Amino acid sequence: MIWKAKAEGSRARELKLFEKTTGIRFRREDLLNLAFAHRSFSHENPGNIGNNERLEFLGDSVLGLVVSEYLFTALPGRSEGDLAKIKSFVVSEDSLAGIARGLKVDNFILIGKGEEFSGGRSKKAILADCLEAIIGAYFLDSGFRKCRAFILRFIVPEITKVLENRHRKDFKTLLQEHVQKIFKTYPKYVLVQKSGPDHDKTFWMEVHIRDKVYGPGQGKNKKEAEQNAAAIAYNKIAPDGDGDLPCPAHTEI
Repeated sequence: MIWKAKAEGSRARELKLFEKTTGIRFRREDLLNLAFAHRSFSHENPGNIGNNERLEFLGDSVLGLVVSEYLFTALPGRSEGDLAKIKSFVVSEDSLAGIARGLKVDNFILIGKGEEFSGGRSKKAILADCLEAIIGAYFLDSGFRKCRAFILRFIVPEITKVLENRHRKDFKTLLQEHVQKIFKTYPKYVLVQKSGPDHDKTFWMEVHIRDKVYGPGQGKNKKEAEQNAAAIAYNKIAPDGDGDLPCPAHTEI
């Protein structure tokens, strides 16, 4: 449905503003417009425009290649495991959503009314997916070299944060590594409650480690709730947990 994504009038002016803000230029603004189209918008506007999911799929692969190539070249002394861990941080949903906010992506997303009312513009998953779709669109529009330069402009600072230990921690990974090393087992995540309508659910997850239960952690999706539960557990059982890593508030249910 790319061919129906042409922007006109005020929307065309909005896309020009995004290009000016980010310093990139599209030859085909229909691709850029499509990159901003969340599926909730396309469902409410059938026949007008497709959604950005195919571009997101492509952009995810382009992003992964650019980051992998950069890490391989820039960090010749690091092991494959180290490179994989660094990559997992910088291409995480948290990291990409933060980058998207910095680029003001939330101002330009085409989103359905229901998703809009539930705060969809600020949802990390929607922001991260949209950024990947923009990457996919820019790759198709301008080629690998320009797309690579665009990606590295915002991803290199994220890599530097990881190398300097200033990044947001992946508590699930930290907890699993610690539990495997100390207890020779794995954390088990259990959904204990969910509430709200389908478009705006809240989840509560506990993490079970041997005979101990930690949490619950709360989130707008299961991944976020698991991360918050893992943070609670890690800060309780890891030797460097207290003070070194911020622990989200325990949520009573």
